[in-house]
Amino acid sequence: MTGKDISRSPRRGVARWRRFAPLQWLGSVVFTVQLFLLSPVWGAVITLVGWLPFRALYVFARGWAGSNMWLAKMLCGLDWVVEGGDNIPHEGAHISMWKHTSAWETMAQMVVMPPQAWVLKREILWIPLVGWATWVLKCIAINRGAGHRAVNQVLDQGRDRLAAGIWVLVFPEGTRVELGQTRKYGMSGSLLASQAGVKIVPVAHNAGDFWPRRGLLKKPGLIRVVIGPPIEAAGRDPRELNAEVQAWIEGKMREISAPTDSVPGAT
Repeated sequence: MTGKDISRSPRRGVARWRRFAPLQWLGSVVFTVQLFLLSPVWGAVITLVGWLPFRALYVFARGWAGSNMWLAKMLCGLDWVVEGGDNIPHEGAHISMWKHTSAWETMAQMVVMPPQAWVLKREILWIPLVGWATWVLKCIAINRGAGHRAVNQVLDQGRDRLAAGIWVLVFPEGTRVELGQTRKYGMSGSLLASQAGVKIVPVAHNAGDFWPRRGLLKKPGLIRVVIGPPIEAAGRDPRELNAEVQAWIEGKMREISAPTDSVPGAT
C-alpha cells in the first residue's frame, strides 16, 4: 500500500474490557507465542519460493507482516493509522528512515512502504528459517561493530538495490531505543542517498507507547505512523542531511508520543 493514507477511524479511547489487566496480559502472551511459532513457518515458505522475482517474493513478506499486525489488533487492541501517505514518491526507488522504538515497525514498514531491502544486523541471518528468508529478500546484513566497513557495505549493496528499483530501509539509530529517548543517527543512509541521488522519506511513529522495547505486555491504543515530506539528497552534505532527517523525526516524535503515564493500557 503506497502513495495514499491508509485510513482507519481513530477510536474514542480503549474498550473497557481491555482495561482488565489479566485479559490484556493473556492477549499479549498468545500473540507473542504465535509470533515465535509461526514466523519460522513463514520463513520456510519464503525460503522455498526464494527463486521468485523480488516483488513476487515480497508478497509473502507482506503476508507475514500483515497477518501479525491484524493479530496484534485482535489480541492486543493495537490499531494503527498512516498519516502523510501521499508523501511516498510514486516514481523511482528511495530510502526510508524510520524511528526504531518497537518490534511493531519492523512489520509495519513492509505494509506501509514500497518493497524495501532492510539494513539489519548480520546476526539475524544466523536464525534458522527466519534468517534465511531475510537473505533471499535481499536484506543488507551488516556487522554493526565493523565501523567504516559496515558503512561501505551499505553504500555498495544499497546502490545495487536502488538501481534494481528496490527501496532501502534504514533505522538510523541502529537499534531500538527506549520510549522518549534517541541516539546519534548513523550516517550510512544519508551517505547513500547523497551519493545515489535519491530522496529520503522520514517516518515517525508512536508504536513504542504501546509495544515497548522491553516487556511482554502490549498496551491497547492507536499507533500513528507519520510519513514526512521526501527530502532531496542528491549532492548534499551527508552531515547536514542527517541533521535535517533527525530534526524532523525527533520533532514529530515529540508531537505524537504521549507521556508514559498517559498511555492507555492494562494497569
